[in-house]
Amino acid sequence: MFQDFKKPEFETFVTETFIILSELKFIIKNLEKWAKPEKVGSSWINFPSSDFIYQQPYGNVLVLAPWNYPFQLSVSPVIGALAAGNTVVLKPSEYSPHTSKVIEDIFKEIYPPEVVSVVQGGVSAAEKLLEQKWDYVFFTGSVPVGRIVAKAIAPHLTPATLEVYET
Repeated sequence: MFQDFKKPEFETFVTETFIILSELKFIIKNLEKWAKPEKVGSSWINFPSSDFIYQQPYGNVLVLAPWNYPFQLSVSPVIGALAAGNTVVLKPSEYSPHTSKVIEDIFKEIYPPEVVSVVQGGVSAAEKLLEQKWDYVFFTGSVPVGRIVAKAIAPHLTPATLEVYET
């Protein structure tokens, strides 16, 4: 991050690394409980029965990450998507090439490409990714780009998290 933004080591730790480490600990601590079927009350019409809610992954998730917190806002949604049982394609920001390369190296070392793939590139890479059908899209960025993402995924009624900020 220093190479990308001259971000000091302590600030990087507090705003990027520490948050991810805390999130990992939280997910590891709670994942087994979250994955268990949830027993819910039965309708008298179905008596006698036992009813449960089973959590299911969406499937193939696209994560489009911003430049301002390039490690945290790339890795955090990937962690959540993987914990829920999804596969992920991550497109980190082209404005943080050094950080994006580190992220790619980390995921390449840990996961096979059919589980997590990192796609480097700019607007044209994002446009090509948005031409594909996804089971879920997670976007963080500006309102104008958020509108582009929403328009691209609308024909498939793709569920999404669009975390947008005014520019």
